[in-house]
Amino acid sequence: MPSDASRPHVSPEGPLAGASAFRVVVTGMGAVTPLGTGLASYWNNLVAGRSGIGPITAFDARTLDCRIAGQVPDFDPLDWLDDRKEARRLARFSQFAIAASKQALSDAGLAVTSSNAGRVGVSIGSGMGGLGALEEQFDVLRDRGPGRVSPFTVPLMIPNMAAGNVAIAVGAQGPNTCPVTACASGSHAIGEAFEIIRRGDADALLAGGSEAVITPMGITAFAAARALSTRNDEPARASRPFDRQRDGFVMGEGAGVVLLEALPHALARGARIYAEVVGWGMTCDAHHMTAPPPDGAGIVRAMRLALGRAGLAPEAVGYLNAHGTSTPLNDAIETQAVKEVFGPHASRLPVSSGKSMTGHLLGAAGGIEAIATVLAIYHSLMPPTINLEDPDPACDLDYVPNAARPGTVEVAMSNSMGFGGHNASLLFRHWP
Repeated sequence: MPSDASRPHVSPEGPLAGASAFRVVVTGMGAVTPLGTGLASYWNNLVAGRSGIGPITAFDARTLDCRIAGQVPDFDPLDWLDDRKEARRLARFSQFAIAASKQALSDAGLAVTSSNAGRVGVSIGSGMGGLGALEEQFDVLRDRGPGRVSPFTVPLMIPNMAAGNVAIAVGAQGPNTCPVTACASGSHAIGEAFEIIRRGDADALLAGGSEAVITPMGITAFAAARALSTRNDEPARASRPFDRQRDGFVMGEGAGVVLLEALPHALARGARIYAEVVGWGMTCDAHHMTAPPPDGAGIVRAMRLALGRAGLAPEAVGYLNAHGTSTPLNDAIETQAVKEVFGPHASRLPVSSGKSMTGHLLGAAGGIEAIATVLAIYHSLMPPTINLEDPDPACDLDYVPNAARPGTVEVAMSNSMGFGGHNASLLFRHWP
């Protein structure tokens, strides 16, 4: 990781002098996804429309109704951790989070040192934490007795350990938090990091989400809720947001982390800026444990809050990264919500869902999708929604079907919706 010894830094005792609410920018990003590990692999495969979904290999899934998932294909924890002993003491979701965070710091050219550690924080969410570790230890308890249960069980499984272990790995001693809001966790983590920096409590935060629940219980539980696709014979075509033939989402795993910085801090050290975070909204449906309300009122309010905080009209948005899960309820309701917020502009607004390629990364979805949204602005290229072959009449927007689309994007939005009625909408703007 590059040293920043020669770059200006902020005293750990306080923020840079200036406005009471700092502007916040994205200066680094890291990704561990079913499309590959590393920003380039993720983005290049995403815009190429390649699917990262295939038969489950993490365990024997032959007896399950759903036997497909979006697994990370090329991840070696020893590429990111010092030794095997350390790796064994970290659940897979923590390993993913550390890898994505180290990538983001390297991408930003920011080193955490003794002089700035107290001003660098972590906000990484997870929906389910170390479910795989918990499953393994239940087996140990049942088969070998309580004396053989690992003393690392609790720190392996609790969701906040992604944020905690990232801080340990990189030495970040500033604010540290972990939203656990199901599929909105990653977006909430980024939104909360934005707030922490704006109020001057830190100069930089690693923010996003991490998830690794392609496990027997993870797959079986979601399948029992009839949430997963059973298109087992065509895994690459199984995740098909907004398509009439969609039959549920496909589980994915991975992590997406962005480095957010106060604008004065980024400018002082000459950082490359990908985009500015200009607003976000967070709401709750207060309607149902797993289903959004028919009118999408919760996500409507989240989108309007983000626009209002940014002081932007709906017409300013040039691209929307949809939650787009490939479930019958979500896709139609989110479509109606977009129409409610954007009015006549909705018919002209490009909307796409990367879940058609990655599957649904649950608590990590908001992280990798924020990255895709920022890169759409930075590269003037909107990722596609693949497998959109037979559009649902209830889903009648421009979903950038099957091929990426070039086009200047000044402002872009990313939506997330989670079980429990949690909603989040993030808004990014091109940096001149």
